[in-house]
Amino acid sequence: MTRLDQIKAAECKLLLSTYERNPILFVGGEGVHIIDEQGERYLDLLSGIGVNALGYSHPAIVEAIAKQSRALIHTSNLFFHEGQAELAMRLTERTGLDRVFFANTGTEAWEGALKLARAHAGLLRSEGKTIGTKFLALEQSFHGRTFGSVATTYKAKYREPFDPVMPGVEFVRFNDVADLRAKFSNEVCAILVEAIQGEGGVRPLTQDFFAEARALASSTGALLVVDEIQAGMGRTGKWCAYQHYGIQPDVTTLAKPLAGGLPLGAILCTEEAARAIRAGMHGTTFGGGPLACAVGIAVIDTMEKQGLLAHATEVGDYFQSQLRALATRHEVIIDVRGKGLMIAAELDSAELAKLTVAEMLKRHILINCTSETVLRFLPPYILERTHVDTGIAALDEIFTEHGAAFSGTHTAYAAGGN
Repeated sequence: MTRLDQIKAAECKLLLSTYERNPILFVGGEGVHIIDEQGERYLDLLSGIGVNALGYSHPAIVEAIAKQSRALIHTSNLFFHEGQAELAMRLTERTGLDRVFFANTGTEAWEGALKLARAHAGLLRSEGKTIGTKFLALEQSFHGRTFGSVATTYKAKYREPFDPVMPGVEFVRFNDVADLRAKFSNEVCAILVEAIQGEGGVRPLTQDFFAEARALASSTGALLVVDEIQAGMGRTGKWCAYQHYGIQPDVTTLAKPLAGGLPLGAILCTEEAARAIRAGMHGTTFGGGPLACAVGIAVIDTMEKQGLLAHATEVGDYFQSQLRALATRHEVIIDVRGKGLMIAAELDSAELAKLTVAEMLKRHILINCTSETVLRFLPPYILERTHVDTGIAALDEIFTEHGAAFSGTHTAYAAGGN
């Protein structure tokens, strides 16, 4: 029995049946490549679902972990340590927001943001304003798997097994300004959006929709809450995707690449929103610990030292141009979209999309499929054009070999993300 077989047998016996894993045992990584137990290298165009922004074994991350682990791994939030304020300063300076709460994960950060919105509405009511407790979220949204997060996530398959989830959420048609206006009222405490939907298919908000959401929220004191868990921390070529629009939220959430692979999430908010929180209202045991904060600081400093925001823009533009060129040769590609290194190629068949992911894996290239028909690319920010060329050549080969079998078998767009 191989080591992989031993691990598979142990997991089958001991773990909840949550994941459908690919039969590969990864043991290491270097740069944009992850390495299996046989020493085979895989080009990672997914980066652990958008987490490994600096790739694998980056010296800055390795050094930060080693140095901090020798000093202090954990205290509690009953005491001070050196990392939280320093990391918070970097985040507020780069996002235009004022205050930070550190969590452990994206869904935990989003859960905290929902609590903040409800608490802020309660504060406004205590000051004599008329504002309710309702949330407006968007169709196709994905915000996480805890109860509040899943209640604001659109696709029924995520919510229905756990019904009843948190009440008070209504979904607005994506990028439909008229529907947003019709559903907004002073009963709404927050409008919840992703500037670019991730699991929903790498779909950006329109400028008009985003601007209207900002204006409506401001008109009543409701909060505009932007989920940047997947799109934030430089993936789109700016620190947050909302910065492409020139629109400032009241609250945003960060996570995935924030600590380069260690669990760390964050809620950022304005001073106005922060008025609603006082000591004891919210907390965490592990969030914002010394080790995660030290790595978060190293990630931000390395990104700036290496010019990775501009690099993500340049290589991402090249990636999209190559995908569009591919689309001129293969009619199965019906759309290419994204920003920076958050990129999608939508195919006209869910079956072909699933097959493409599997065929890419056979060629030692990692991607995934979301919203049934969308190939999603979330590579490390250190990706180079040569790596893009490798991925494009593999896709060209796959579509040449298999595309004809699916030509003309257009599958209707499947709402929501995987």
